[in-house]
Amino acid sequence: MKLSLEGLKDKSGWEKAGVVFPKFDIPSVREKTAANPEWVHFGAGNIFRIFPAALCQRLLNEGEMNTGIVCSDCYDFEIIDKLFRPHDNLTLGVTLKADGSISKEIIASVMQAEKCSPEFPEDWAVLVNAFKNPSLKMASFTITEKGYAIYGSDSKLLPAFEEDLKNPPAKAKMFLSRLVALLLERFNAGKHPLALVSMDNCSHNGEKLRSSVLKIAEFWKIKNFVPAEFLNYVSDESKVSFPWSMIDKITPRPNEKVAELLKKDGYENTSLIVTSKGTYCSTFVNAEEVQYLVIEDSFPNGRPPLEKAGVFFTDRETVNKVEKMKVCTCLNPLHTALAVSGCLLGFKLICDEMKDKDLRKMVEILGYEEGLPVVVDPKIIEPKKFIDEVITMRLPNPFMPDTPQRIATDTSQKLSIRFGETVKAYIANPALDVKTLKILPLVLALWCRYLLAIDDEGNSFELSSDPLLEEVCTILQGIHFGSAREEIEPKLQNLLSKEKIFGFDVSASPLYEKVCDNFVFMVSGTGKVREAIARACRNQ
Repeated sequence: MKLSLEGLKDKSGWEKAGVVFPKFDIPSVREKTAANPEWVHFGAGNIFRIFPAALCQRLLNEGEMNTGIVCSDCYDFEIIDKLFRPHDNLTLGVTLKADGSISKEIIASVMQAEKCSPEFPEDWAVLVNAFKNPSLKMASFTITEKGYAIYGSDSKLLPAFEEDLKNPPAKAKMFLSRLVALLLERFNAGKHPLALVSMDNCSHNGEKLRSSVLKIAEFWKIKNFVPAEFLNYVSDESKVSFPWSMIDKITPRPNEKVAELLKKDGYENTSLIVTSKGTYCSTFVNAEEVQYLVIEDSFPNGRPPLEKAGVFFTDRETVNKVEKMKVCTCLNPLHTALAVSGCLLGFKLICDEMKDKDLRKMVEILGYEEGLPVVVDPKIIEPKKFIDEVITMRLPNPFMPDTPQRIATDTSQKLSIRFGETVKAYIANPALDVKTLKILPLVLALWCRYLLAIDDEGNSFELSSDPLLEEVCTILQGIHFGSAREEIEPKLQNLLSKEKIFGFDVSASPLYEKVCDNFVFMVSGTGKVREAIARACRNQ
């Protein structure tokens, strides 16, 4: 069984392995997509291939769409060369279910896969022609939160953009600049309307994308590279809209155990690929069954009927509430708690942590007892049921090869929204007492303890990547097992005062003593991380 259009002609092996085939005529859809594209997607990574692409596949199967997706990668061109083109843009989607079973489907909704760069003229021409075509309804994005930034933490243009914006659109090198150049092509072709839909897992994603697009257009207008009317065009959301969205589907890197299962079925293309830019991919994508996509219904040129594939379309306020429910209360804080504690306790899988009675109790208290009292209820999804699903189905899923080490990536960028907002909500509500929180301050202490890069048994381990890693580790430098409180506290207080990290000044808050006490206890010797977690969960 080889993943290619030619390999799909012999269905016997695929059917024996239980693989679901596309129910539409692929050559016909490719022809229609090339002539009148409706959906362009930027960011050809794993979550796109098994979520948005699978949504399109479902609509194609059911006859609700007759065009597929023009996919483009803007960062790692090896994905196009090594993954899409050798396999005719096909993906084997592997769904890892909570009951231990898996399902497999050939996802064939990507009709063209191109590199987003004028350095590849044929690829670039496909994107330019798509953006010129009045048929195009939306361009979507899974480029990670970092992909929308044009300014650094110092509020200055990033050097790459500072250099890029000196040049006219035709010479753009950064992806966002090239995106604005494509919008200029659409403007010149007739000012056709379009929705730019960020599907990245970050707060106010549509706002972030809009801000960067407008800023680039403003720079080019000042330099007379574009007319003032173009800036008006991208600023007018009746012409170019930037819907907000919330996406939720845990999609780990391709897993070797899943590859072995596929090999036993006779599937040949199981090699794990790591590109020179560090992208982990394969012809198959493994992900959990549960998924949510909520999008602001703002599409000036119409949109695919994605609600028929399970997508929620609603207003911006509700999207924001769903995002807050997930990120501030019902999933992301639980994930971070398991990530830092898992690294310290030597766990390699999130699902194994959920078998540990203390760690499971920790996230239950964090979600149900500490989070739900201040949860933002979006109404379209019930918060308690969402947490029930997270704790009983998603995190314990034995087939989900997700690691605490992956989830611990960029934690300094996550603490403010995942925990700071809860603390602020407690302080703002006179009916609640922030001092009753016990797991939340423990998690903040766990992260500080994690930064020492020494596990609970006294062994060193590698910290996950984080843009502030050097800064925060330097602050705690010199703290070791047995350090006295008077030696620890000035350094810890310095770190906890960083409002940009925690979302509030922990050192000046009612939670400071709890965080400090937990941290000091956890550096008093081996086994103290485990003991601190058990103690907090038992309310001692």
